[in-house]
Amino acid sequence: MRSVPRKKTPRVATVRMNETVAIAAQLMRASNISALVVKDVVRTEGNTAVGMFTERDVVRAIAEHGAAGAGMKVSQFVSVQQLVSCTSSDTLEHIRHLMTKHHIRHVPVIDNYSLIGVVSMRDIAAAFDEETAASKKDAVPA
Repeated sequence: MRSVPRKKTPRVATVRMNETVAIAAQLMRASNISALVVKDVVRTEGNTAVGMFTERDVVRAIAEHGAAGAGMKVSQFVSVQQLVSCTSSDTLEHIRHLMTKHHIRHVPVIDNYSLIGVVSMRDIAAAFDEETAASKKDAVPA
């Protein structure tokens, strides 16, 4: 099984903990993505990935708080206790297992404490589709 594919774009979309839900939603819309890596400034580690903020979080903010949810901080909807992440050397199978186990669709790729990308469930599905197509192409009919 192959490891994490190289990131499609050089820039990873992020949002700060103290930004509003509305700003995060605008960032997702502008980038045509469904998740942002949440970053926080930590004195000892600098700029650190601490969580993910997704379209589901936007919906939860509005559903629970009405229009006021848009003005709430991203930090109020992100669990920073357990950031589920992977490295670029992890296999796609391992990342798919993490997604299934934690009921998530996006996993940040972190190498040597540096955020280098995000793998989505769509990326996993596409990679498995490519692998299946390649194995069918290589198969010799009997």
